Amino acid sequence: MGKMKIMATMACTTMLVACNQQKGIEQQVDELYGRMSQEERLAQLRSIYMDDLFDQNGQLDTAQCRKIIPNGIGHFSQYASQNLESADNIRKKVVALQQWIIKNTPNGIPALFHEEVLSGVNTQDATIYPQQIGQACSFNTELAELKTKQTANDLRRMGGILSLSPMVDVCRIPSFNRLEESYGEDAYLSAMMGTAFAKGLQMGDLKKGVGVCSKHYLGYGGGGDADEKVMMEEILLPHETMIRLAGSQVIMPGYHAVHGTKCVANSEILNDILRGYLGFKGMVVSDYTAIDQIPNLDTPLEKAVAAINGGNDVDFPKGDNYKYLQEAIEKKLVKPEVVERAVKNVIRFKIQAGMMDENRYLYSDDEVVLDSEEERKTAYDIATQSVVLLENNGVLPLKNVKRVLLTGPNANSMWAMCGDYSFPSMFYFWKGWQKQWSDKNLPKIVKLKEAMETRKPEGVDVAYARGCDWTEEIETKYAETGDKRAWEYQLLHRKVDSGEKADQKVALDMARESDVIIAAVGENVMLCGENRDRQGLRLPGKQEEFVEKLLATGKPVVLVVFGGRAQIISKISKRCAAVIQAWYPGEEGGHAVADILYGRISPSAKLSVSYPNTEIDEPICYNEKIEQDERIEWPFGYGLSYTQFSYGNLNMVKECPTDNDAVELTFSLTNVGKMKADEVAQIYLSPTDKKQQIRPIQLQGFARVTLEPGETKTVGIKLYTEQFGYYSNNGKRQWNVDPGKYEVKVASSSQDIRLKQTIVLKGKKITKPLREHYFSVATVK
Repeated sequence: MGKMKIMATMACTTMLVACNQQKGIEQQVDELYGRMSQEERLAQLRSIYMDDLFDQNGQLDTAQCRKIIPNGIGHFSQYASQNLESADNIRKKVVALQQWIIKNTPNGIPALFHEEVLSGVNTQDATIYPQQIGQACSFNTELAELKTKQTANDLRRMGGILSLSPMVDVCRIPSFNRLEESYGEDAYLSAMMGTAFAKGLQMGDLKKGVGVCSKHYLGYGGGGDADEKVMMEEILLPHETMIRLAGSQVIMPGYHAVHGTKCVANSEILNDILRGYLGFKGMVVSDYTAIDQIPNLDTPLEKAVAAINGGNDVDFPKGDNYKYLQEAIEKKLVKPEVVERAVKNVIRFKIQAGMMDENRYLYSDDEVVLDSEEERKTAYDIATQSVVLLENNGVLPLKNVKRVLLTGPNANSMWAMCGDYSFPSMFYFWKGWQKQWSDKNLPKIVKLKEAMETRKPEGVDVAYARGCDWTEEIETKYAETGDKRAWEYQLLHRKVDSGEKADQKVALDMARESDVIIAAVGENVMLCGENRDRQGLRLPGKQEEFVEKLLATGKPVVLVVFGGRAQIISKISKRCAAVIQAWYPGEEGGHAVADILYGRISPSAKLSVSYPNTEIDEPICYNEKIEQDERIEWPFGYGLSYTQFSYGNLNMVKECPTDNDAVELTFSLTNVGKMKADEVAQIYLSPTDKKQQIRPIQLQGFARVTLEPGETKTVGIKLYTEQFGYYSNNGKRQWNVDPGKYEVKVASSSQDIRLKQTIVLKGKKITKPLREHYFSVATVK
């Protein structure tokens, strides 16, 4: 950060705690808690919006501060995304508020400003990285960590010390409207990517980085009703690794219920599993309005009691229920030790983040400018590795073509690039001010049309006609799910106006005169995302009908699908010359897709979900059986390249004691084609006996390998013996490794096994409360 890492030093009142770094954290927590009044303590469990304390001219209203936060406040909700406002102006507001709080409240405890950072900081000026579902297809944890290091740098300079990201739900329902925020259906991949996210964002030190919040605990998006074994082995895994391997200190329960009780008030998952089994000592924060949604309770007081007794610490977004906690305490509905737990969890995080240090880094003293060249490069790199090539009859990369028609509703739209929880999508959804968008309000978002034109090879002509709209009718279904603030018919029931005319006849006439057609189709901000659902997963509106007419011209059609979920394209996919799944690829997505189409770079992404060929509204996962489900068109881990790879020379011991730390294996990987490219080699584990208590097939490792044409590299995998294990609960929760014969598979996808070998684990059964090793380690030479 250089100069931007200046420590913000402030004149403090005599009541300000100067934390002695030699003291233990718990001693500091106890001492601060002992000095706080009851009003101050309860204020730490609530949040408000920053703008409630500023006047119409953007100046801090100190009278409002004295009225609303005389005892301080624990948190400020989504502080950077509420307005069309520069990052530096937001920083100045944080400075004014923190200085007022430190100087004018009893113990001067700074507030936690939190924001969403799923695909970069959720603010006007920030870099927009690809959505998580696409990034998972990269199988690149190094880029995932680099992305969040950059994000942490930006948010910290703006005064943000806590994020409400990432979403690490293991999402197995293809139609789930928030699937785009997840890393897909596999627990191992989700855990690897989520842990990398956490390591990058927290930078190994909360005094420098930004705290992560894993959500939505436990089982949102297709796992809340899973049996205990699946829940504990797979659904819990990303949260577990983020806590135990990356030091995550914050968790957010989901809106859903587990075993009949809403997660935000569910003592089984919050106290028993989280704090008991995993030993979590961090902060539990409610999802926005989740406490309001606790059923069968009539008053905010009753809901506050249920939530805090159930294990939830903080009430987001405005503390509307927890403002009744004092009354609940007086009525002896909440025990003092429960409130003490919640308050100490908040102030412990603040102390760990250095917020009570005498020389503390609460924000930058310098002007904040976002979206650097380095960040844009990272966004581009992730995007190129997120785009999955599903079909190709040889038309790609585009060679020896002169006339290209680009058409479809996502061909010239920023909404093809921006997923939910990016600033454009969030602001448009909540504010609905689409007509206010202009280049000055956002970072440069490269649309596909622009990139196809600026990146085209010499002699290629790119024509454009929109051809059809996303939808002719409003398709978004109204439902009272997720954030209660979105339960407004008018908010959900609207279309995105493209600002362009869609003339199908013009597009078809141009198609007949072209050598190849690029049809950019799929979803947009109002067709996918939190609280947004459609009737099904076929292409929205009349897009499929439009593609049929393009195919009828006899010209090769390259289908480029944008959106947050796999979409049902089985009726047209095999007749298209090529099919690309681009997801929401971020601000550099246009360049990434164009460079893949033109062959400047080879596609290398692998599917992080099983891609269905029919509507599926129930949980589905590749690991349920060895054979590919007949409802799946392209399997988990699948993705084509512009070259071919050969696997060979698998070398692994045939026997290993159960109490050995790990098993080492190596294999060779060769690029037998004519283009430099990356291959994602995948390691799967299978049982050889139905009595063995592991999944039929389960990802347990991967390596992304870059190879020049003709080049061979040796891939080494350190596979820990604990990865052969399973969870059980016979009155006591434990992790087990059984002796027996297992099959280790080296693969290009879950259905494309290239090498395999059995290994026998010999010796006694191993049992332990929690495993120590979760992820295999890959090396490439």
